[in-house]
Amino acid sequence: MSDSSTLALAKDLISRESVTPEDAGCQEVMINRLKKLGFEIEVMVFEDTTNFWARRGTSAPLFAFAGHTDVVPPGDVSQWHTPPFEPTVIDEYLHGRGAADMKGSLACMIVAVERFIESNPNHQGSIAFLITSDEEGPFINGTTRVVDTLMARDELIDMCIVGEPSSTHHVGDVIKNGRRGSITGDLVIKGTQGHVAYPHLANNPVHQALPALSELVETTWDNGNEFFPPTSFQIPNLHSGTGASNVIPGEFSVQFNFRFSTEITSDQIKSKVHSILDAHGLEYELNWTLSGQPFLTGSGELLKSVVKAVEEVNHKTPELLTTGGTSDGRFIAKMGSQVVELGPVNATIHKINECVSIPDLEKLTDMYEKTLENLLG
Repeated sequence: MSDSSTLALAKDLISRESVTPEDAGCQEVMINRLKKLGFEIEVMVFEDTTNFWARRGTSAPLFAFAGHTDVVPPGDVSQWHTPPFEPTVIDEYLHGRGAADMKGSLACMIVAVERFIESNPNHQGSIAFLITSDEEGPFINGTTRVVDTLMARDELIDMCIVGEPSSTHHVGDVIKNGRRGSITGDLVIKGTQGHVAYPHLANNPVHQALPALSELVETTWDNGNEFFPPTSFQIPNLHSGTGASNVIPGEFSVQFNFRFSTEITSDQIKSKVHSILDAHGLEYELNWTLSGQPFLTGSGELLKSVVKAVEEVNHKTPELLTTGGTSDGRFIAKMGSQVVELGPVNATIHKINECVSIPDLEKLTDMYEKTLENLLG
């Protein structure tokens, strides 16, 4: 029996060794399929990253699929059951790096659009693809640069499905209708180095910092809301000292991260942190890195249409969650777009022997197609 269109395309994409930021020809495969459907193609290369923007139609609403062709490195290849870039079917699962994150989703998107256009050649609105090879890397020259380009010419996406692996047990059991924001602080508390036997001649920055850090840990930043848990503060890295047991350190480095809800802004977080540090009389330097603002699609035509499509395929209502890390959806949401994430089960992403259920890929293709029918049919 020959492979379905979705499975065949997923295999083709997986076979291309597109470790971030390499694309390895994946986008060319997609572009060639989209050209046959009448899409206008715009390739955008920024530094080491290949992106493309494809659009069919000129009228509103503008609906887009977004995703990435790059994958994380496979790790120790000897630990894989099968070579990571040789797509292999085992017991109705497709194995290979990127199977779930997210070449499977890309294949579903393309085939869903092919089927939809065949049935609806004169569909309403416009369909677009925003595809990057820099999602698993530093995400500097990928989706965010394409979004900036589109916004500069006032070409705004109204609704977008990001194909990230959102599901937990089976495809469509979870839709991500938002994501928390992420901001990291790199804090250096200044002290005076000295001998531990003469503490009166030194100033231990660790001792000085602990009460302030304790207050940051104990602070309630917000209470969350219907879609978001309360904002969390976590310390992943601490460093101080020379390695000698008889030296009071001169500096204490602390890295902390906030995953924050729509109940608080990044500026409010910064202000509150500085006020706590200042209240404790610390001498410090603090540099901030904002990885992404929170976004939420709590209602609207897109969410309604995606939920309906999932219900039609699974005969069960999906759960709406905003958990997990950040995604490229945060950049697209800057346009004022309705954004949701719907993709395969995420159990094996970034792991050895990454795989995806083939029946789930077929269902996901149907979900994408039915969403298009609900919105533009």
